[in-house]
Amino acid sequence: MQPTQAATLSVVSNAALVALKLTAGVAMGSVSVISEAIHSGLDLLAALIALFSVRQSSRPPDETHRYGHGKIENVSALVEALLIFVAAVWIIAEAVQRLLRGGVVKELGLGLVIMGLSAVANAVVSTVLFRVARRHDSQALLADGLHLRTDVWTSLGVVLGLGAIRVTGLVVLDPLIAIGVALLIIKAAWDLSQASFLPLLDVSMPEEEERRIREIVESFRGEYVEFHKLRTRRAGPERHVDLHLVVHADHRIDEVHGLAERIEKAIEGLWPRTSVLIHTEPCRARDCEACRCPCEERR
Repeated sequence: MQPTQAATLSVVSNAALVALKLTAGVAMGSVSVISEAIHSGLDLLAALIALFSVRQSSRPPDETHRYGHGKIENVSALVEALLIFVAAVWIIAEAVQRLLRGGVVKELGLGLVIMGLSAVANAVVSTVLFRVARRHDSQALLADGLHLRTDVWTSLGVVLGLGAIRVTGLVVLDPLIAIGVALLIIKAAWDLSQASFLPLLDVSMPEEEERRIREIVESFRGEYVEFHKLRTRRAGPERHVDLHLVVHADHRIDEVHGLAERIEKAIEGLWPRTSVLIHTEPCRARDCEACRCPCEERR
């Protein structure tokens, strides 16, 4: 499945769940079910943003975006996180009002069925999103999948709460469950905001990924003197790598270019949508033995 197809599936699924949850919540008078409908409503908005960003990030570089459009996925994920924070605050406010005013929860059976269906649907769709996000390295789809996986657990929490109300008759459990749902939402939003914001600051790629890059460069060790100034960064599904490669002073330019090209292709083969730039420079050491440069042997 392609990223745009996965994002479209999320949009359709969330639209259906919003309608079901909102209808059930209003019919029941349940603030916990209505809070879940609001959560799914924001997930629908997030899914639409993800669909837009996935389409935009796949566009090739142009005159105004020389490094591509990958960071739009990070921006969309950050916007999603902010929307979730707003929803969580609204849910807590409504739940506190219900605690103060009281209320009656009706049609518990309907709520149990709707929330159970929601948990199953979101579990299936989030699994698909995670699989496609890993395959295509999409931050936007990963964020959307995290939203839906959070919905799975919050929906199950509401199911358990409604079941407890049905058994005990304690209606006060309804707003308490809503507050619990909101706290889980805040935790998910915080994690997502961190994951999406840091790449906007051009932080380095993970240590494990940089280690793999160094291993690739080291595999060509017999053809150059040394390398330094390795820099990496992420931009949505895109990776950017650059480094300085010191070569033997008497190498011809076509030899140096060929070596750099082979290293670039090897690194680009590690992950999709990876761009590598190698700056080559001649060995300037007067004592070739000190820098382990076999220049003298080549003459």
